[in-house]
Amino acid sequence: MSIKIQNHLDSTYLKTSEQSGLAPEDTEKKVRELVQECINEDFVLAMIRPEYVAMAREMVDALKEKVQIGTVIGFHEGTASVEEKLAEAKKAIEDGADELDFVINYTAYQAGQIDKIKKEILKGTQLGLEHQKIVKWIIEIAALTDTQIASLTQLIRDIVMENFEEAQYPKVFVKSSTGFFKTEEGKPNGATFEGMQIIKNNAGPLSIKAAGGVRNYAEAVKMIEMGVSRIGTSSAKVIADGATVEGGY
Repeated sequence: MSIKIQNHLDSTYLKTSEQSGLAPEDTEKKVRELVQECINEDFVLAMIRPEYVAMAREMVDALKEKVQIGTVIGFHEGTASVEEKLAEAKKAIEDGADELDFVINYTAYQAGQIDKIKKEILKGTQLGLEHQKIVKWIIEIAALTDTQIASLTQLIRDIVMENFEEAQYPKVFVKSSTGFFKTEEGKPNGATFEGMQIIKNNAGPLSIKAAGGVRNYAEAVKMIEMGVSRIGTSSAKVIADGATVEGGY
């Protein structure tokens, strides 16, 4: 199959100034450069932190470009309350975000607080879809067992199918990772083929996104061929150019 890889790439910059060791103005410059790269390379989306959404929206609109602006909600631990996540998402919508990537409260899920998770999925998805946004649920597969990956994906699928119209199903994604989870013994903290296959097997009509872990063009193509719609990476141009990522997300 012929694949235009750019149609599947979300170019990502999510480090704070503290995490990168850069001055705030240099972080803002990096975000601007990312948005410009997305425009130049025809990537689907620039994935950035909420505080930069308004700036990016203004930049894209001024240039009359079609690149989408995505942001993260409850990043990166996912432990914020449902109300806090909804408030953050509402602000991102007001600032012009096209896509909302919620970090699900996977630790609450692991603790058996299923009603809390159901509320989060329902309310967050409802808010996004009401405003014609794409909604993604980051489940953080590196923190989960294979069984948990499957059952959490099923839970998201079931809530969406029970509460929303069929035409909306593809606008809701199950997404693998934040890229910020600390693993032990060098284990991957992003998408793996095995993890994405479990998600694919259990997501039903929902879309799926592999975030992190994709290191080159061949891996990206393999992900797409197995049913992944979008790939999040801090090295989108490297992958699109056919090279291999050294480090990064």
